[in-house]
Amino acid sequence: MNNMNEVAQKVAESLLQIKAIKLQPKKPFTWASGWKSPIYCDNRVALSHPPIRTYIRQKLSELIQEEFGSVQMISGVATAGIPQGVLVAQDLGLPFTYVRSSSKDHGRQNQIEGEVVSGQRVVVVEDLISTGKSSLQAVQALRDADCNVVGLVSIFTYGFSEAEKNFADAKCRYLSLCDYDTLLAVAAKHNYILNNDIELLEKWRANPANWSPDHE
Repeated sequence: MNNMNEVAQKVAESLLQIKAIKLQPKKPFTWASGWKSPIYCDNRVALSHPPIRTYIRQKLSELIQEEFGSVQMISGVATAGIPQGVLVAQDLGLPFTYVRSSSKDHGRQNQIEGEVVSGQRVVVVEDLISTGKSSLQAVQALRDADCNVVGLVSIFTYGFSEAEKNFADAKCRYLSLCDYDTLLAVAAKHNYILNNDIELLEKWRANPANWSPDHE
């Protein structure tokens, strides 16, 4: 989209406003991975705010149409990518599937839920990109099912170098509506953080696995 910077700013403002993204440079969160983080992102909060939910749906749909052309199926990454993917699939009038982190251990033992047709051009929808590993597991599951995964879209990306490498290695293009640099600029502009917090937040992004606010 030609106005991607405008979209990124609007998404950042919206997610900060509804506290879907929280920034606490001096009182970091602990992720499931054990990483200490000055930021926590839960885009599922946007689902409870219809105007923001609608804007995200529209912009994801536009991004897919403009960047990937003719698409035959939308697939969401379980779990947070499922509702966003359903909204986009409905908007575009396309079939929808979703991909579990692993196959079920009962019933048909599916990892992909929904009908898959060999050779379908698929775009994967995710809510958030950190390292990209879980997203790429979904991409690989679809490829193993003989789908033509043309790319992945998300609401937000941290822009980690590890994610860039992982997607490049997997030969999977990915695009996000909003990114970490835009978020920091918008957060500073609207006083969600102090200007002198930005350096600390940038250092975290450069080395998140080993970051600590005690030795910033």
